[in-house]
Amino acid sequence: MYKGYILRSNLPDRETVLAFADDLYHYLFPVVENETAYLLQHVLKATNLKITLNALIMTCVYGNNIDGNKLTNSFFEQLPVTADRLIKDAQFIADYDPAANSLEEVVLTYPGFYAIAIYRLAHLLYKLKIEILPRMMSEIAHSKTGIDINAGAIIGCPFFIDHGTGIVVGETTVIGNNVKLYQGVTLGALAVRKEDAEIKRHPTIEDNVVIYAGSTILGGDTTVGHDCIIGGNTWITASVPAFSIVYHTAQTVVKDRSNFNEPINFII
Repeated sequence: MYKGYILRSNLPDRETVLAFADDLYHYLFPVVENETAYLLQHVLKATNLKITLNALIMTCVYGNNIDGNKLTNSFFEQLPVTADRLIKDAQFIADYDPAANSLEEVVLTYPGFYAIAIYRLAHLLYKLKIEILPRMMSEIAHSKTGIDINAGAIIGCPFFIDHGTGIVVGETTVIGNNVKLYQGVTLGALAVRKEDAEIKRHPTIEDNVVIYAGSTILGGDTTVGHDCIIGGNTWITASVPAFSIVYHTAQTVVKDRSNFNEPINFII
């Protein structure tokens, strides 16, 4: 029961988690001046990151039988594969975004790539059943980028987020390979009910799908088939067959202001 206060000893410190997330990102994608010095520092940084992660794990709300070192080692054993996936994500963005001039530019400046990176790292912790910490890392990326990817989502590789602001990807979302999302996309649940916590309540997006800005796709039984194009501002609550194009048509009216006598008080 909540007592009106939170014991800090039972939770990771927010500033420590923020520093850990950023240090881990820069550990995977460092900017260096001297390769020899970098190799020496890289080993030292890995050691420091392991110490920090172990301490964070041990301050999570857990039972008593937790082996922090085992969980920490398991996390770092999976980092090389995760780093390879992130390079593929970055290359996917560089290959398809006409505004991207290099892979380095994507890694250093793209909020979409940063959100993907933090998601993939938080997802490793989520799979290890570490409480609270994955969510805190997800919220760090959310606050920095406006992109909200729950650490529990399953996302293939490569994955592309362009612009990204306002994207929401729910916990039980499944996304295939070669998927592109644009700003304002929501992959959410049909309803927010606590009793649905243990079931799949978010959609499945199969391989090679493009979802344009402002589209909303809802429901755990909703599947967007492979090789679909989902146009902007669409609202989808039922499955879409593979190789479909889904789009919303809206009427835009242009009139001469001098002869416009209709009331305009409905305009916000």
